[in-house]
Amino acid sequence: MATWNSRGLRGSLLEDMINRTNEKYRENNLALIQKIPTPITPINIDKDSRHITLAYFDQKSTVDYIGAVQGIPVCFDAKECSKDTFALQNIHQHQVDFMASFEKQGGISFLLIHYSHKDIFYYLSLRQLLIFWDRAARGGRKSFRFHELEEKYIFSPKQGVLIPYLEMLQKDLEERENSLT
Repeated sequence: MATWNSRGLRGSLLEDMINRTNEKYRENNLALIQKIPTPITPINIDKDSRHITLAYFDQKSTVDYIGAVQGIPVCFDAKECSKDTFALQNIHQHQVDFMASFEKQGGISFLLIHYSHKDIFYYLSLRQLLIFWDRAARGGRKSFRFHELEEKYIFSPKQGVLIPYLEMLQKDLEERENSLT
């Protein structure tokens, strides 16, 4: 059983940056994206402060964020990577299944990966993730390396937007549209 306090603050800076970016997008009427809370069951509650001090996760979470961008349904998960190799064990089968089902309903699914040692971000579309996922399922590498990624989906913070992922989403949409023609 995974406990709430065992994960510490891992990813909380990334989450805060994404939340601030999403707030900026909402203020500018560009997107409405919300963080999906992970359901927990409290085990210990401090009686004085009424804060949860120990809990376990009720169920497997799907993705971190879900919403709409200019009428397009979007869902994504945020991941942190501190080296040039990203282990696929950081993504769970139920998350891949959810993202695939989401896309079958007309939405767009992706991962936002923060390469913290390079201080850059990567937009990993579901279709690109599935290439690595399928390779691992066939007995290949259980990870992917930074040099395997498409350079056009690497991005950095810009003035006014901490994680400008909408630009990458636009590239993804254009690529999808071009593949249909």
